[in-house]
Amino acid sequence: MHLEHADLSLLGNREENQDRVAIACGDGAAFLAVVDGMGGHADGASAAEAAIRTMIGDFIDARRPLFDPEGFLHLTIGRAHEAVVALGNGLPMEVRPRATCAACLIQGSNAYWAHVGDSRIYLLRNGNVAMRTRDHSHVELLLRSGRITEKQAQEHPMRNYVESCIGGDRALPEMTLSGRQRLRGNDVLLLCSDGLWAGLTDAQVASLSRDPRRRLADSLADIGARAVQTTSPFADNTTAAAARWLKEAPETTN
Repeated sequence: MHLEHADLSLLGNREENQDRVAIACGDGAAFLAVVDGMGGHADGASAAEAAIRTMIGDFIDARRPLFDPEGFLHLTIGRAHEAVVALGNGLPMEVRPRATCAACLIQGSNAYWAHVGDSRIYLLRNGNVAMRTRDHSHVELLLRSGRITEKQAQEHPMRNYVESCIGGDRALPEMTLSGRQRLRGNDVLLLCSDGLWAGLTDAQVASLSRDPRRRLADSLADIGARAVQTTSPFADNTTAAAARWLKEAPETTN
């Protein structure tokens, strides 16, 4: 695959990093995942670890090319949910481990993604946000209905309250899938926890796709540091995975 990728996970101003990130590549496909353990519940770090291990394990074990990429995403997030639910067996419902997650599969020149909660996926193109996921949150509903503005959403007191997550209740959570998205040369896919996007404007996020000559790892490190600095001294764990789809390498002749 002609793919450049990078990831980061910063502690922020928290005592523990409850986010997890992973990227796996092989046999013409790549899988990226970000999981944000919910700190208000029991052992968010264990929830994130169980979820990320499940999804990466499923990708490694899957026969490729994947015949049904969206079906794979639906099933692996469902299995991650079951793994986190199992951690909460015997605990009161209100304190069972929970997490939000974002996952993306790249196969050929196509991308497919899914998310639960307020971990986000952005498709960045030519220095702009071409697409982004919509959070499963009350604030997002207010924003989409026109009852608040983007600026008000950033400052809303309920901005960190999600209405869907993995773990907790045994019922499969609401998840949103993207459908097949055709990639263009130098498109960047960004998966991130709310610790990253909460401290950045769309223009700052989109800067990842502005200069394809710059190392993606360096650009990602820059926006990660900016997000922590902007939200300090209350910066959350700040985690992201990014992949740049490169143009096909030219054929060579002997």
